Amino acid sequence: MRELAVLGTASQVPTRHRNHNGYLLRFDDEVILFDPGEGTQRQMLLAGLAVSPITRICITHFHGDHSLGLPGILQRISLDKVPHPVTVHYPAQGQEYYDRLRHATSYWDNAEIVAAPVSGAAFSSGQISALPLWHSLPTYGYRLTEPDGRRMVPGLLAAHGISGPAVGELQRTGRLGDVTLDQVSTARPGQSFAFIMDTGLCDNVFALAEGVDMLVIESTFLEEDAEMARMVGHLTARQAAAVARESRVRVLVLTHFSQRYQDASLYLREARLEFDGEIVLAEDLMRIPFPARTATG
Repeated sequence: MRELAVLGTASQVPTRHRNHNGYLLRFDDEVILFDPGEGTQRQMLLAGLAVSPITRICITHFHGDHSLGLPGILQRISLDKVPHPVTVHYPAQGQEYYDRLRHATSYWDNAEIVAAPVSGAAFSSGQISALPLWHSLPTYGYRLTEPDGRRMVPGLLAAHGISGPAVGELQRTGRLGDVTLDQVSTARPGQSFAFIMDTGLCDNVFALAEGVDMLVIESTFLEEDAEMARMVGHLTARQAAAVARESRVRVLVLTHFSQRYQDASLYLREARLEFDGEIVLAEDLMRIPFPARTATG
């Protein structure tokens, strides 16, 4: 299953209709919680989501609207005695904030929480990678990349008389007798996802977004406040959409909306000036299915 559950979409402060940030990505066996802001645990309850499947938590930076929900999530993971390790990625420069949030109150610590601070110009752990962004304190964007694979072609398998368990053996070994994997399959490029919060425009924004199937990106301001966005290290909706266009993104998810704008449709109107692909204005408790594979991917 591949799906994004949106738990909160507000920037800086929650509103009557938008909680602090929180995004849960289901990507097959990886279940990743991004930027759990205050109230994330309750938002998960309202969304019908449990903490037990979570395999990773990714913190972009240690502003409260992106991290104040971490203590509650970690304590719930412990309360539910989640049996597998849960890895937490966060900027290494914010280690003191992580330490405070990790043990913000007293509780029985019954889970294996693996701290995995991110530092330097780049980071990679399996399918997860991160790059530094441009904000008022150390901030990283994350990217999930599925390895390329092969798609088996039933007609070609049948032509070579291969069926049943023999198909699995061919996939594992790459050869079955005189038949190679390439003869009965086609290339299947992996899918990808990028998560970019709280940043001004910089090269790494484009690097993270390049060719992804789904881009979740902050769009705090409208163009009328573009100078303010630049000064405080944020994006406008139009800038976010330009990133999606230049990076050849398939699905653009706009979020992290400022409370100063009452009409959310203005974000879509401005984004549409730059990007003619699929745009989703994120709303709390929304479920966004991951786009189906293309003919080549």
